[in-house]
Amino acid sequence: MGIKRIGALVLLVGACIFVGCGNNTQQAEKVPVETGTEEVADSEAYEKFEESVSSDQTEDLTPETGLPAEKGYISSYGTERERYEDDVRSYLSGKMVSKDIGDRRPVAIMLNNIEDAMPMSGVSYADVLYECVVEGGITRMMGVFENYDDLEKIGSVRSCRNYFVYYALEFDAIYCHYGQSSYALPLLEQDNVDNLSGLAAIGDTVYYRTTDRVAPHNAYASAKGIKKGIEDMGYRNVYRDDYSGKFTFTRDDDLNDLTEEESYDAVHVEPGYKINKPWMDYDPQDCKYHRYQYGEKQIDDLTGEQLAFDNIILQYSSWEQIDDKGYLGFDCHGGGNMTYITMGKAVDGSWISFGGENGAVRYFDSDGEEIVLNQGKTLIEIIQDTEGDKVVIK
Repeated sequence: MGIKRIGALVLLVGACIFVGCGNNTQQAEKVPVETGTEEVADSEAYEKFEESVSSDQTEDLTPETGLPAEKGYISSYGTERERYEDDVRSYLSGKMVSKDIGDRRPVAIMLNNIEDAMPMSGVSYADVLYECVVEGGITRMMGVFENYDDLEKIGSVRSCRNYFVYYALEFDAIYCHYGQSSYALPLLEQDNVDNLSGLAAIGDTVYYRTTDRVAPHNAYASAKGIKKGIEDMGYRNVYRDDYSGKFTFTRDDDLNDLTEEESYDAVHVEPGYKINKPWMDYDPQDCKYHRYQYGEKQIDDLTGEQLAFDNIILQYSSWEQIDDKGYLGFDCHGGGNMTYITMGKAVDGSWISFGGENGAVRYFDSDGEEIVLNQGKTLIEIIQDTEGDKVVIK
């Protein structure tokens, strides 16, 4: 698919924004217990779902063809990263970081997001944070960590869902989880998926349990354990040679304030999840979106500070319920609508998958140009495309 088709797809998919009223301080509903996800009637059900919804949109697009980007920028797709002395441009944050950190593969860690597991530990150190619905309407998070060296407690860590594995692969990350369903086993066993499972033999090396919470909300990872696990499993510790990144970021002396786009106000954002009822409020003093859920600030137990993000991406995805026990499937390799939010503004566009399972999703505005993100932390909210009317942006 060439560049012209990308622009056509963006225009065809369209830009959607759903507004409404919400009460941020309502009491959270009783969280359903996750059951029945370890044994399944049809172990190939997820694979059948993927065949029905997912397709690589860019089979004939190569780094040599390039991608158009906003504001006169050059897309990071297929380009060499900037280097200066001992520093390199981060794939995750867009900032210059030590090459010891920036050249090392990140880790993607599954994070428990139910109320009994709050507050999380170490989550504020993630450069990219995903949130997506799992069974029963609860959400689970996945943090993608570049510099986790000093962390002794990350978690609590929970089990795998197929779609989170694909999100991790977009960063060439080593995937960390504590358990999985039968659906995920074939995916986790693929050669291109390096993972550290709490239920595998390596589990006792990577993870430990605390006594301050009851299982399964008390399993945590440490930097020491993760590094030892990677070493013992013999996993590659640096980005693969053909990795092309996921984002294009602004330059050090520039900001994308969306004033040149068809943007609208976005100082309050609700992704519409029904159990934790999260929302983000923009603070013009630090130019960040501060996160709340379960009716209060979401903080990191290690720092006591509220989670805050420079960028928010709402990624609307087609989905299905895979079985009668509530296991969900999300399109990870096709395309759909998206909204990019930063600096108190929002702009609508589309997301398109590049390169299949070893590629990454890229984000485009309504003109078919790749969106340029501001440097810093990014929150990606995966939204069921049928639940868009629950999203609030104002």
